[in-house]
Amino acid sequence: MSRRDLIKMSPDEVLAFLAEQRVINVATINPNGRPHLAPLWYVPRGDGVATWTYRKSQKVANLRRLPQATVLVETGDTYDKLRGVQFEADVEIVEDTPSVAEIGSAMAERYGGGSLAAEVVAAQAAKRVGLVFTPTKVVSWDHTKLGGVY
Repeated sequence: MSRRDLIKMSPDEVLAFLAEQRVINVATINPNGRPHLAPLWYVPRGDGVATWTYRKSQKVANLRRLPQATVLVETGDTYDKLRGVQFEADVEIVEDTPSVAEIGSAMAERYGGGSLAAEVVAAQAAKRVGLVFTPTKVVSWDHTKLGGVY
């Protein structure tokens, strides 16, 4: 078995990792062809993740042109503790306010420890869009599987 195969996460491990982490880094493509990188909070959704962001943000402008992104989630402060998931994704821009509010409520629950008042979420949802990232290719690594041996 290759070293790469040893550190690869199973699909269930990938889902568990995404459920325990808190920040994704999302790369979209700017009009000049260079990457635009942005950190975002998210909620797990299916095999991917969902988030919300301001309707007029650069990432949304980029995704309207090319609804694809690369997403990175990584943790670990030493080589033997590195764990991460990177996936290429098709991205759906969710525009209807009730669906955006649903994502916002899930975000508030996950990051706020409770739910925001429906009025607060609805007010924010009117200014935002939802982004649903559906993986098309997943790469993962978990160096803890090596037991400290490289």
